[in-house]
Amino acid sequence: MASKRDYYEVLNVSREVTTVEIKKAYKKLALENHPDRNPGDEEAIKRFKEASEAFEVLGDEKKRAHYDRYGHADFGSGGSQFHDVSDIFSAFGDLFEGFGFKSSSQRGGNRPRQGESLRTSIQIDLLDAASGCEREINITRQETCETCHGSGAKPGTQPDDCDYCGGAGQVVQSQGFFRVQTTCPRCRGAGTVISDKCTDCHGQGRVARDTTLDVKVPAGIDNGMQLCLRGEGNPGANGGPRGDLYVVVGVDEHPLFRRQEQELSCHVPITYTQAVLGANIEIPTLEGRHDLKIPSGTQPGEVFRLKGLGMPNPHGGRRGDLHVVVQIDVPKKISEREEELLRDLAEIEHTEVSQHRSPNRNSFFDKLKEYFTHSD
Repeated sequence: MASKRDYYEVLNVSREVTTVEIKKAYKKLALENHPDRNPGDEEAIKRFKEASEAFEVLGDEKKRAHYDRYGHADFGSGGSQFHDVSDIFSAFGDLFEGFGFKSSSQRGGNRPRQGESLRTSIQIDLLDAASGCEREINITRQETCETCHGSGAKPGTQPDDCDYCGGAGQVVQSQGFFRVQTTCPRCRGAGTVISDKCTDCHGQGRVARDTTLDVKVPAGIDNGMQLCLRGEGNPGANGGPRGDLYVVVGVDEHPLFRRQEQELSCHVPITYTQAVLGANIEIPTLEGRHDLKIPSGTQPGEVFRLKGLGMPNPHGGRRGDLHVVVQIDVPKKISEREEELLRDLAEIEHTEVSQHRSPNRNSFFDKLKEYFTHSD
């Protein structure tokens, strides 16, 4: 499958342009490639859809910021945001008013329309986010009524053309020299009315049902990112395609690791003697245990960078690093022998010290023991 073109390239604008300039660039391209101006030209329709998809993202400040950071990944790299030209007219039809083109309402009240998109959420831990995982989700969505096959009419009957608008879905009212076109108040733009409604869906053509779906979470996903399941939303009207399902992913905090995008950090305590003399210590990573050499003379707060041991990039880029921050652990409980040696050292250093110490428990090593027990 060919890779999708950069949205800025599609609209022929730089990344520094304003939203107003993006709108102007889209309008120019859309008018040049509008289906009413290029009847039967499939390439023009393709360019029209491509420009509209780019504008749908770059014309919205929040979506644009997300696109600038993550690219196409969260905007459906497998296909257009619009399923057909009619969806574009519905979304941006007001931009073409005054140019003699048909509006979305003039194209018929019975045209196929995409269904509504839905949203849900899942919660995973950091280790699942690092390796990727699958989750089963339960949602309630609309399904086409099996009794009336979506028509809303009782089996054996059909919806009737609306006698108020003549099936157009729109009515025109004259006000002096002006003619105002509005949605038909009786059929609400559908162009049809149902006299004998289906008893199962009560004329809606759809019924609510619980559905179970499998969601594949890519490795490296971050807290707050969303996955798009194309065609898993509500069914469309008049044979239109289903909407999409957006799954917002929440990632729990980890007791040992702190995350910043693909970078991980871990604060590891060492003793004064290990810092002075050097040591080989065992540290946690996403994959389990890892040996780290502490050189003699290591200072408090010193950071050791372990390349490639951070989080994967969900968009296929370089894997992050693990930053091990060394902290000098000062115990609050020591033996009599240790106290004796420390007082001898203080004498050598000509350092004044107090007379007594109180007990404490090192919470990091408790957490470390629990982490290794879980990973093993």
